[in-house]
Amino acid sequence: MIRGEITMHLSQYTTDGFHDEMFTEELSPRPGVEMAVQHINSLDKDDLIRRQEAADRLLLQMGITFQVYGDGDGKERIFPFDIIPRIIADTEWLSLENGLRQRIYALNQFIDDIYHDQKILKDKVIPEELIHSCKGFRKECMGLNPPRGVWCHITGTDLVRDGDGRFCVLEDNLRCPSGASYVLENRMVMKQTFPQLFNALSVQPVVDYPSRMLEMLQYLAPEAVTSPTVVVLSPGVYNSAYFEHSFLAQQMGVELVEGRDLIVSDDTVYMRTTKGFHRVDVIYRRLDDDFLDPTVFRPESMLGVPGIINAYLKGRVALANAPGTGVADDKVIYAYVPKIIQYYLNEDPIIPNVPTYICGEKTAREHVLANLDKLVIKPANESGGYGMLMGTRSTESERARFADLIQANPRNYIAQPTLSLSRAPTLIGREIEGRHVDLRPYILYGESIYVMPGGLTRVALRKGSLVVNSSQGGGSKDTWVVSTDKDGSVDALTAATAPQQSSSTGEPA
Repeated sequence: MIRGEITMHLSQYTTDGFHDEMFTEELSPRPGVEMAVQHINSLDKDDLIRRQEAADRLLLQMGITFQVYGDGDGKERIFPFDIIPRIIADTEWLSLENGLRQRIYALNQFIDDIYHDQKILKDKVIPEELIHSCKGFRKECMGLNPPRGVWCHITGTDLVRDGDGRFCVLEDNLRCPSGASYVLENRMVMKQTFPQLFNALSVQPVVDYPSRMLEMLQYLAPEAVTSPTVVVLSPGVYNSAYFEHSFLAQQMGVELVEGRDLIVSDDTVYMRTTKGFHRVDVIYRRLDDDFLDPTVFRPESMLGVPGIINAYLKGRVALANAPGTGVADDKVIYAYVPKIIQYYLNEDPIIPNVPTYICGEKTAREHVLANLDKLVIKPANESGGYGMLMGTRSTESERARFADLIQANPRNYIAQPTLSLSRAPTLIGREIEGRHVDLRPYILYGESIYVMPGGLTRVALRKGSLVVNSSQGGGSKDTWVVSTDKDGSVDALTAATAPQQSSSTGEPA
């Protein structure tokens, strides 16, 4: 398709000089998206808006919500969703999949080394003081051997494109990454919103993610257990991701529990049930290390289970992710991941990092302090977009405050260039406009490493914003990994589906 053939909704669309997920600079559709462009343009504008409204109603009925920490009204919010999919060609996805497997395998090697021989520190690849000053480093885990030798069972790795359209890793989330439930719910909605298009493109499935997660968790069970009991441990209904905790438990067919539902007796974990106590073998925990066991970590915690770490150390229960994985979740350690991959695998990273300045290093710190108006400043252990400085949009007083913070605690800060995040067509009101996006694929590490095809595309719904976090005005899109071998014509779309009764969205179901 050429520029002159773009009609209807996308006829006025512009890339504004950014890398666009759907179009080249000449506004030609990228490989794999031709059919989607044709289909969207074939719809009446009112029809497209009705589909968005129908999707919103469906999400509301499903109760897909989140809470914003520090929000005064304490209300749950519906996670905003855009019905125009983000499409990635399978050829590009294959490289990402290989790169994520490489990265997670190397990070697992790194975590295991840190809690055992610390060869990477002795060889001075990473400064020793960075590990001992890391908030996620747990000295209590020294010598720990997690089941099957796996530490980071579930990871959400944030990817962005640089100015040249190349994917880079923005950060690693190895503690309690959220968002997989939104991927699954978004897919359910999209299959009802665009059934013809979805079927015609043969989008790679994500529906098996819960079964794969359950299989991975069962793999971790003590060897003597033939039919392991798995539970999801949640902090409770006031946690911002409680919907996800309950959703994943329901999808896996396992119990959702809180700390008060579990007890430890004779170094064995039991769950309270209406029929008495039932042994628990594997726990997918959505609690940070600090709150997991008040006898080991934070003594005032009322969320965890006293004695659970001792049961874990005795091999009576498995925890995913393993305690101590936060050492690889630190944004300062992130800057060393290319060296970590090279050290353990003797390979170059398939997916590069975003260029990063470590404020704990004198030369880098001086550069950062002299260029606060051009950089993004991030604290080492915050998430959700909190505690950041967007230099290009900051005030003089904000830059002065961050200069003081960096000088007072340089170890706690990194800086990165302001990226020209890629954009994707997004339905804003009655028009389609470009909005910045990132991507969080989810990786399961059990007997092998599985990468969910696509993952969660987060979109900054505010015009010009680069902040995609849901707590700060962001939303999401369904991410489709599609074959570039597909015939991208309207005839192929028509032939792929036979007319049936109309669905609620007005399209044959």
